[in-house]
Amino acid sequence: MKSSGECFAFYSNALNELKNHSSFRQIRDIKQDGKYIILNETQNNGFQTPKKLLNFSSNDYLGISSDTVLRNSFLKEYLSSGAKISNPSARLLCGTNSVYKELEEFLSKVFNKERALIFNSGYHGNVGVYSSLLNSDDVVFVDKLNHASIIDGIRLSKAQIIPYKHLDYEDLRAKLAKYRGKYKKAIISSESLFSMDGDIADINKLADLKEEFDTLLIIDEAHSFGVYGDGVGICKEQNALSRVDLILATFGKAIGSYGAFVVGSGILIDYLINFARSFIFSTTLPEISVAFSYFALRECILKNNALQKKLFLLNDTLRTLLKEREILGESYIAPVVLRENEKAVMASKTLIKNGFYILPVRYPTVAKNTARLRISLNSGMEVEDIKRLADFLNGMKF
Repeated sequence: MKSSGECFAFYSNALNELKNHSSFRQIRDIKQDGKYIILNETQNNGFQTPKKLLNFSSNDYLGISSDTVLRNSFLKEYLSSGAKISNPSARLLCGTNSVYKELEEFLSKVFNKERALIFNSGYHGNVGVYSSLLNSDDVVFVDKLNHASIIDGIRLSKAQIIPYKHLDYEDLRAKLAKYRGKYKKAIISSESLFSMDGDIADINKLADLKEEFDTLLIIDEAHSFGVYGDGVGICKEQNALSRVDLILATFGKAIGSYGAFVVGSGILIDYLINFARSFIFSTTLPEISVAFSYFALRECILKNNALQKKLFLLNDTLRTLLKEREILGESYIAPVVLRENEKAVMASKTLIKNGFYILPVRYPTVAKNTARLRISLNSGMEVEDIKRLADFLNGMKF
């Protein structure tokens, strides 16, 4: 029998292997302050020195989480209502009340779907959806760059995973023609806006293939909900809402809150309520988080598109100024691929030293040999901030 010492030696060696390949990750001592990050750096003398950096690594695309006016308005309304802060129970027991149902009904109307269901996070949502809808007789055709939570959910279901080339619908069609008939149920799965490449799927092409080959179509709108399509997402932007069977999105990015949801037919939502283990066996989201998501959507994000317009302006400015650099995608997620881990880590350190909080992204978050800087914009920034970053990047040698 192996001793615990041997076990710890295994873990230690695995961590050292990460360090040797510039893949080791650590949780940083940071504080968010509007468009800035306050990074506490430990000096050689042991003292911590706070450093104020422009934050280009957040998913808070509209700057909602730092909007003090919106937050104070929400707290005034919420606390005066006498509502609870938390709801420590699963929803199928007593962990629910009217605000959960109100938000779900609101979302179903916004997406023009029969029903909606709140999950604790995007990871909970994807794991719950795929692990419950599928079994070993089924198949999922997944975009090669789909998020890990989608892949984990499919693996739990024991369904067959057939990846297709990223955004390559001819490759998807060929694989559907070859494999679809060998399985009972089938799903086509894609993100709408891909979080590491910043590019966008053609939802209608996916829907055409779904209809031709008799599959379900599930779209993850995590990084586009709140921004595209008047805040509803890319499925609406492309006039494809009615053609998608299930749409998943999160509150933890552009909405500046926490949690996630799926929208779809009443049959699929009832099925998830009864079979999705990540929903059934999780304590529900804190009531205050649900209420804030509802408030932010109702009173800000879906009320006007000023924040979205600002974000698109910043994105256009950055991409114009960096036209000599190879920037992936087309959205407010702007990756600069450096390929080697060491290059991405060193470039990130240089940027942080000079006032820009941009972190390196490496395997397994992205494929091997595609390490990158992931520049993420938010509406709280100004054009001058973007110009400063672009000037600095254009002067860097990678």
